[in-house]
Parts: sequence; C-alpha cells; structure tokens
Amino acid sequence: MRRIVHLDMDAFYASVEQRDDPRLRGKPVVVGGRPESRGVVAAASYESRAFGVRSAMPMSRALRLCPGLVIVHPNFEKYRRVSNEVMEILRACTPLVEPLSLDEAYLDVTQNAWAEPLGREVAKRLKAQIRETTGLTASAGVAPNKFLAKIASGYRKPDGLTVIAPERMEAFLQELPVEALWGVGPVTARKLRAIGVERLVQIRSTDMQLLQQTVGSLAEWLRQLSFGDDPRPVTPDRESKSSSTENTYAEDLSELEVIRAELERMARENAQWLERRKLAARTVTIKVRYADFTTITRSHTLSVATSDADVISSWAKDLLARTEAGARPVRLLGVRVAGLVEQAAL
Repeated sequence: MRRIVHLDMDAFYASVEQRDDPRLRGKPVVVGGRPESRGVVAAASYESRAFGVRSAMPMSRALRLCPGLVIVHPNFEKYRRVSNEVMEILRACTPLVEPLSLDEAYLDVTQNAWAEPLGREVAKRLKAQIRETTGLTASAGVAPNKFLAKIASGYRKPDGLTVIAPERMEAFLQELPVEALWGVGPVTARKLRAIGVERLVQIRSTDMQLLQQTVGSLAEWLRQLSFGDDPRPVTPDRESKSSSTENTYAEDLSELEVIRAELERMARENAQWLERRKLAARTVTIKVRYADFTTITRSHTLSVATSDADVISSWAKDLLARTEAGARPVRLLGVRVAGLVEQAAL
C-alpha cells in the first residue's frame, strides 16, 4: 500500500505578499492585474475569499464584492524562488516528488529519508520545515493514492492535515459530493445531478450507458475513482524537453478578456522558465478544454527559437483566436513551449 502526500501551499502568491509586507496582514489581498486594464485575480488571500473573491475572477468583479480589496501586482520571480525552497524541502524527504505547479506537489513517501513508517508524521515534519524555512503554511493530505490525497489536502485549509487511512477509505468516499471527483466541475456536476447523481458513490450504480451520454469519455474514469481506485504513480521531474503550464478552473471561464489574460500569464511563466535555464523554444502550443470536456490544441512553430515573453505570449493569444474560447465556456487552459535549444546555440 503506497503512502501518497499531496502538499498544497495556502493562498500561495497572496501569502508571500502578506509575509513580505506586514501592512497587508489580516487584510483582503489579491494578486493580479489592475481592474482598469481588465485584470484578473491570480490569487486571493483567505480574508478576500470570505467576500467571495476567487482566482481567475475579473478584478472589476472582485472589487465589487470587496470594495476594500488590496491589489498587488504579481512578482513571479519571487514566487518561483519561494517555490524552489519548498521543493528542496520535499526532495530532501524523497526523490519521488511530482510538482503540479509552483505551490503544490505529490510525494510518494512509502520510502523516505527519515525511515518514517507513518505518512502523517512525514507530512507533519514537512509542514513544520516549510513554515520554519519560508514563514508560510501548507496543507497536506495523506492517502493510499493521488486522488484521495488531493481531496484530503483541501479538507481543512489553511494549515490543515488530513489522513485517509486504507480502512477509512470507504467511509470517507461515502461522505463526498459528486464534485469531489477529479474532472467534475460545476457544469458537469449539474449534468450529473440532472440524472440523479448527487453523491460520489452514486456513480457506482449509475447505468454506464447513461453515464457515457452525460459525461462522454470521462465515464469510465469517474466510475473507477468512485471506488477510490487511482493507480497513477508519482512521476518525478525528468530532463525537460518542454515546459508547460495549465490550470483547471473551479468555474468555467466565459469572458474572452479573462481567458486572454490567463493565457498571457501562463505564456510569461514559461518564458521565465526558459530564461532561467538559458533555453529558447521553437514551438508554442495552447490547450483549451471546453465545459463539455472537448479538448483542442493549437500550435505554431517559429522560424527562430525564442525565450522572449512578449513573442511567446503574443503567439499564444494569436492561437487562441483559432479556438471557440469566448463563444464556448472554458474549464481548462494551458500553454506549452517545446523544440528547446540552448540560447548560446542561436
């Protein structure tokens, strides 16, 4: 039986800003663009979330919900530095670390540097080391697989620790709403509720043909997850042949300006990744998943490899124009750069 930890930093970007500026502590803070330039919330502190503010929300709407909102311009270089500190702590525990983004990762701690047999104790030590090193809190979930560990990490945020032992798996699954299933957002949840599926475990007894008609190719995966079965291993970093950033949104994105702003942010993150490694990319690819789970990609290969953030983000937005984003709700966006060469070779 594997022991998997999902570790998720709490309100990461906003928490870093509150840590570094005491004047922001205890205030509703968001990191993102200015409302007059159609900015988008990249991260929201827990104080702002109390007003209904969330990431990927237009900043103008966030201000309407919370007129006292403090807006901080993002500093991704700083966030990456802090992220690197966190990842070093995780990799000192086990080489089986799979980063999902700057602020979250899976770890397989079945074998670990401390020879600690209990996943709970490993997670407690990791959380304490992160707080001591960075001054920030993280939430952790411990379970026999990725699916359950990720649910567990969000159970008692912020600064939470939830363990789902094998003998508690079934009781835990029985309590979960259908939204807890990986890949089920608000739109899919409404479709499932329309056929009488309110709770996760009801997927098990739903007619497979009806399930396929409702969620398409996702049906078999959801049925598997409903039994708590997730065989995916933790896959550590390998030598990079590409860099990609993607995000699945809690609520589908429908405003084109918001989608463009999110895509530009991801493109610039990839450009910064290239710069730090003295690499350049020949191909820019975007990924768009619509609310009905239809997923498309659009790519462009440059005549000359580049790491220029303006060039990469410009092409990403040009590729977006070749999709139906804005006309169809979007649940996932991603940007990938590939065809990597060393800058010195250009």
